[in-house]
Amino acid sequence: MEDNTLLTVKDLKIEGFQGGQWSQFVHGISFSLKKGEVLGLIGESGAGKSTIGLATMGYYRAGCRNCGGEITLAGQTVTAMEPAEKRRLRGDRASYVAQSAAASFNPSHRLISQFSEVPVLRGLMSRDQAKERAVGLYRKLMLPKPETIGFRYPHQVSGGQLQRAMTAMAMGPNPEIIVFDEPTTALDVTTQIEVLLSIKQAIKDHGTAAIYITHDLAVVAQVADRIMVLRHGRMVEEGDTREMIANPKEEYTRDLLNVRSAWKDKARPGDPGDPVIEVKDLSGGYAKNKDILRDINLRVTRGRTLAVVGESGSGKSTLARAIVGLLPRFKGEVVFDGQTLPGKYRHRNRELLRKVQMIYQIPDVALNPRQKLRTIIGHPLKVFFNMEAARREERVKELLEMVELPAAYIDRLPRELSGGEKQRVCIARALAAEPEVIICDEVTSALDQLIGKQVLDMLQSLQEKMNITYIYITHDLDTVRAIADEVAVMHLGRIVEAGDRESIFTPPHHEYTELLLSSVPRMDPDWMENVIARRAEAGAPDASEPDTLEPGSSEPGSSEPGVSTPA
Repeated sequence: MEDNTLLTVKDLKIEGFQGGQWSQFVHGISFSLKKGEVLGLIGESGAGKSTIGLATMGYYRAGCRNCGGEITLAGQTVTAMEPAEKRRLRGDRASYVAQSAAASFNPSHRLISQFSEVPVLRGLMSRDQAKERAVGLYRKLMLPKPETIGFRYPHQVSGGQLQRAMTAMAMGPNPEIIVFDEPTTALDVTTQIEVLLSIKQAIKDHGTAAIYITHDLAVVAQVADRIMVLRHGRMVEEGDTREMIANPKEEYTRDLLNVRSAWKDKARPGDPGDPVIEVKDLSGGYAKNKDILRDINLRVTRGRTLAVVGESGSGKSTLARAIVGLLPRFKGEVVFDGQTLPGKYRHRNRELLRKVQMIYQIPDVALNPRQKLRTIIGHPLKVFFNMEAARREERVKELLEMVELPAAYIDRLPRELSGGEKQRVCIARALAAEPEVIICDEVTSALDQLIGKQVLDMLQSLQEKMNITYIYITHDLDTVRAIADEVAVMHLGRIVEAGDRESIFTPPHHEYTELLLSSVPRMDPDWMENVIARRAEAGAPDASEPDTLEPGSSEPGSSEPGVSTPA
C-alpha cells in the first residue's frame, strides 16, 4: 500500500529569547499529515499553535528558534534546509493564511495584483495565467463577481470576502500544504459558514493538506479530519475528530468542549435605570448619498451592557464609530449623560474623550508595532491624568495583571505577543482612561474560549465595581447570552429587533435573528452541511455578504467615464 504521508513532525522543540535567556516553550511535538488531510490544532492563546504551524514552513518569528526535532515535507528535511531553500519553499510548496487579512494585504495594491505576485515571480505561471487562476479560485471560494472582484482594493471588500481572497492567494501556486491560522476568528456567524464551506470544498477539490489553527472546537470540527489539543506547548491529546468530540480523554479537552454551556445565563438581574448614552434618529456613512446607518434609535443604561449583533456589513462598527466621533458625516444625535456630543471627536473636550473609550476589533492594526507595552498602555495615563513616569509604570503593571498578563510583559513589543495577548493589551489601554462607557468591538473574537470566558468575567467584575457601561459589538451569540442585559439586532444599517436579552432569545424571532441563531456552530462534524442543506431545501435567505464596493469606485468594464481596466 502506497504511503501518502506528506508532512512528518518528530519531537519538535522550539525556544524563545526573553528575560535575557533562551527558554523552551514548544516541548517535543510529533504528528504526521497525509495528502488531502486536515489536522486541527486547538488550544488557548500562547499554546504554541501558530508557532508550530509556521515551523512546518521553515519559519520562526523573531526571537524564536528550533532547538530540536525534525520536520520533513514530501521527503525533504525542512529543519536542515538553508535559508534560501526555506524561502523557496514558502509561497510555492507551502502557503499561509493569516488570522487578520486586513493587516496582511497591502492597501495600495489591488487584490489580483497581490494574488499574481508570487506565482509570477517564482516562474510558476505568466501574469495572464495567474489572473485566470485567480478568477477560478474566487469563483470556487464563492466571492461575488469573481471576474472583477480582483480589481478592487482591500478596503473595498468586507472582512469575510478579504479572508477568502487571502485563501485564494495561498492556493494560487497550488501548494502541497496550507497553514490556516484562525481564518474565521473575526467573522460573523453567517459569513463564517460561507468561508468554512468554501475552504473545505477547495481543499477537497485540490487535494491540498492543511493545518487548521483555531481555539474553537465547534469550528474545527467542521473541517478537520483529526484534532490535536495543545496546552503550554505540549500535546494534551490527538485523535479522530468524531471520536474526540464524542469521547474526549483529557480533562482540559472536556473543558474546551463544555465552556460554551458555562457561558450561558450570566446576565446581571436588575431594572434598567437612566440612560448614559442615547442615539436619536441617527443616519450616516462615509460617502455622499449613501447611508450605512439608517434611523438608529438606542438607549444604553448606565452600568449595564447593550450587545449589538449582526453580520458583516450590518453597520455595527459604523455605529460605534459614530458614537466616538469617528464617522465622517451623520444626521441625528448622540447624547452622553444628557449632553449632545459634537459629531467629530476633535471637537470634544479631553474629559468627554476620556469618558467614552473604544476597544477595536483587530489588535494588529490598533497597536503601534514599534512601541513597547509600557508606552502603549501608559499613553492614556499621561494624556488624561498627567501621571508622572514612576507612577505611570506602576499603573501599567497593575493594568497588565488586571487583564491576565504578567507585569514582566511591560517591555515587550506587540509582535512578541500572541493574538489573544494583543487583544488584552487593547483592553488594558482602554481601562487606563478609567472611562464611564467602553465600546467593545469584538474584543473576545481573537481569544480562545477559556481565556475569552476569563476576560468576560473580568469585564463583568469591573462593571460591578466601577459601574462601567458597555456597548458590546459581537457576532458570537453565546457571548451575548453571557454578558448582555439588552440586545439590538442590526441588518443592513437598521435595527430590526431590540429588547432585553430574554425576549430576543425567546421565540418567535425576527426572520433575520433566526438566521443568526441558526448559524452558531455546533459541536457536530455534520452540522455545517446539514444547515446548508436545510436552508437550500427551505429556500431560506442566503447568508452571504453584501457587495461592498464603495460608491465612486468602479470595476473593469464599467460604463462610467474615465474607467479603464488595470494592466
